[in-house]
Amino acid sequence: MPRAVVLLSGGLDSCVSAAIAQEQGFDLFALSVDYGQRHARELQAARDVARALGAREHRVVRVDLRGIGGSALTDASIAVPRDRPEAAMQAAIPVTYVPARNTVFLALALGHAEVADADAVFFGANALDYSGYPDCRPEYVEAFQRLADRATKRGVEGRPIRIAAPLLAMTKADIVRRGADLKAPLHLTWSCYEGGARQCGRCDSCLLRRKGFREAGLEDPVAYEG
Repeated sequence: MPRAVVLLSGGLDSCVSAAIAQEQGFDLFALSVDYGQRHARELQAARDVARALGAREHRVVRVDLRGIGGSALTDASIAVPRDRPEAAMQAAIPVTYVPARNTVFLALALGHAEVADADAVFFGANALDYSGYPDCRPEYVEAFQRLADRATKRGVEGRPIRIAAPLLAMTKADIVRRGADLKAPLHLTWSCYEGGARQCGRCDSCLLRRKGFREAGLEDPVAYEG
C-alpha cells in the first residue's frame, strides 16, 4: 500500500482528513505534535483516533512553542476568546493563531515522510469555515508544495511528496457530512481550545464545530460544558 503521513491533532478536521487518506488507499502514519498547547487534551484524542482508524503507527513529537509564545494557545496569560460571532472570528487574525505552527508541523511531517518513504502528507487545513489563520489558505499549501519539491531528497530525485489538504474548500458542514459518510470516529475528537474535562462549547473552534454539525443536520457526539 502507498503510505501517507497524516498530521493528526485530535480535532474534527484532522480526523476527517485522515479518514479521506485511508479511503484513498493510503497506509496511515499518524504524526501529532506536543507543542506546549494549553489544550494538550487533544493529544489523547489523537491517540484514540489513530487507534480507531488502524494507523500503522502514531508518533508524538515534542516541539515546545511556548518558548516563542505570541498565542493564546501557548501563553496562559492570553485569554482564549469566547462567544464571538462568526463575523468577528473572520475580521482579523485571532490571538489563537500560533505563529508559523503549520509550517513547523508540515516540516516535521515532510521529514517523517522521507524517512517512512511516504508518498503524501495529509493535513486538515480549511479555508472556508475557519478562524482566519494565514497558514490555512490555498496559496500557503501551494507554496509549501513548491518547497517540498525542492527541499527533499525524494523531490530532487523525481518522486515528490504530495502535500494534500482535502478539506481546503469545504465548509464545516461539508466536513461533518464527509466524516459521517466515511464513518470516521468523530466521537473521539477534541476541538476545544480550552483544556477542561469537557469541551467548552464557547471558543471559536467549538462554535465553528457546533455550527458545522447544526448545518449538516447531524448530532454532535461530544459533550460540552455550555
